[in-house]
Amino acid sequence: MSNILIIKHGSLGDLIQANGAIKDIKNFYKNRKVFLLTAQPYSIFMSECPYLDGVIIDKRLPRWNIFYLSNLKKKLSRYDISKVFDLQNSSRTKFYKRFIIKNIEWSDTSSSLEPDQKKRDFDNEPVLDRMEIQLKKSGIEPEFTKNIDLSWATQDISRLLKQYTNDEYILLFPFCSIKHQKKRWPYFKELIIKLKQEYKNKFPILLAPGPNEIDQASELKGKIVLEKNEPIDIKTLVSLINNAKFIITNDTGPAHIASHLDKKGLVLFGSHTTAKKVSIESFNFKALSVKNLEDLNVDTVLNEVKARLN
Repeated sequence: MSNILIIKHGSLGDLIQANGAIKDIKNFYKNRKVFLLTAQPYSIFMSECPYLDGVIIDKRLPRWNIFYLSNLKKKLSRYDISKVFDLQNSSRTKFYKRFIIKNIEWSDTSSSLEPDQKKRDFDNEPVLDRMEIQLKKSGIEPEFTKNIDLSWATQDISRLLKQYTNDEYILLFPFCSIKHQKKRWPYFKELIIKLKQEYKNKFPILLAPGPNEIDQASELKGKIVLEKNEPIDIKTLVSLINNAKFIITNDTGPAHIASHLDKKGLVLFGSHTTAKKVSIESFNFKALSVKNLEDLNVDTVLNEVKARLN
């Protein structure tokens, strides 16, 4: 029987948000195998997703690398794919549609547009709304696309937590990728100082840096959560967020995790995008939006934390 391919390369936040759509696709195609084409950093994490039958790694090498693209085409041809759900909707996946996975039914943005609707207008809609429309256009009635369940991605981390806290904790994510520095609020160090003054020893302040963020985290005066002196893996990260009393973060992957776990917390937004467009708010997890993050002062953030935490 033919199989289904979902394409979602990343980032982490994007993959977290795609979990509901992936579940809806798998539920619709119960008697078919569903595979995910994704980037290397997320392959181990997504291979444990119960809504997938397998993960295929795409190194996303330059498109002039004909040797790699030829091998990718051959590898994908072995999976007997009859339909592709392109949840990435990038220039790369558009290229794949034309040259790598040709002559196969393909669900993407272009197949989701209403007559006379322009792609740029569609792309301005909230991301989960877009996914829902895309699935409906393929005959799938979404149930979980906007109701994402991450319970499969949590695990017991009590032994790890004993190293850093005896009870409840506040978890901060002051990081962002190098290419998205506009997302970074610059006053986390000052916030940590004020949080310690406000709550004394009641709530330890924890940081969970990624592979390239440990040096940055060491400057911020919080407790750095590591496992064997290495950054924690994604399932441990999800579990650390799930156990937190409160979360404060830039617009990054952990913010999406916190949102879909409906944790109490704040995500700080500048003008790079809007909370509505990236579908990041939930009942307990809220956005604090300003035009320029450098103009968002520490006391404003602290007051929001105190109002929501107490």
